[in-house]
Amino acid sequence: MTSTGVSVVTTTWNEKNNIEKLIPAIRGALQFTPHEIIVVDDNSLDGTIHVAKRLADVAISKTREGQTKGLLYGMRLAKYPVIITIDADLENDPMLIPELVRQASNFDVVVASRTQIPRWSEKLASKTLGKLFNVTDSFSNYRAYKKEVISKFILEGGETFGAEFLVIAEKNHLRIGEIKYEPPPRRKNPRIGGTFKANMRIFWASVKSLAIFFDIVQFTLPNQFS
Repeated sequence: MTSTGVSVVTTTWNEKNNIEKLIPAIRGALQFTPHEIIVVDDNSLDGTIHVAKRLADVAISKTREGQTKGLLYGMRLAKYPVIITIDADLENDPMLIPELVRQASNFDVVVASRTQIPRWSEKLASKTLGKLFNVTDSFSNYRAYKKEVISKFILEGGETFGAEFLVIAEKNHLRIGEIKYEPPPRRKNPRIGGTFKANMRIFWASVKSLAIFFDIVQFTLPNQFS
């Protein structure tokens, strides 16, 4: 691991057009900072990996396992002391990255929370999971992590859309901070699925995360929500 710099990790699934815009925007936000961009692709069908290999510093294609495992896979590859995770759907403004990096000097994990949370399942999570971590947006994966804490993240819950990282951080008494940002309108066809399926998947991820936090026997996720 080098002493200064930022590793930016994103996961993709059929995000070819988005990462063509996202990666240059990240480079612009970090133009005066040593950095690398890591793309972990979940075996996309649209040629995302070919674009990623052309534009990113590290591009890996693997079996589709979901966002949480993909992010951890990428974070373990990072070489710089601060790691930024960012969604590939252009809903996270890369210009916030320098502020996340600055806040990472005071915290082990920093969450960029949306000021407007769109789904009822995410609002419910804010009132339950969020209270445990003292953050308002448990499912925002726009975050900063210190590289030194990544070894503590051993996943148990399958796909929790990043919530389990906060569970592990809290249980390990890591310092969790928060900044807030105003999100753009949500795209029409989010990766997580339509309104009903997305809400059910996030609700179930919240249940699993709470179960892990309180050391309750792990649940089995119904196939339609996995």
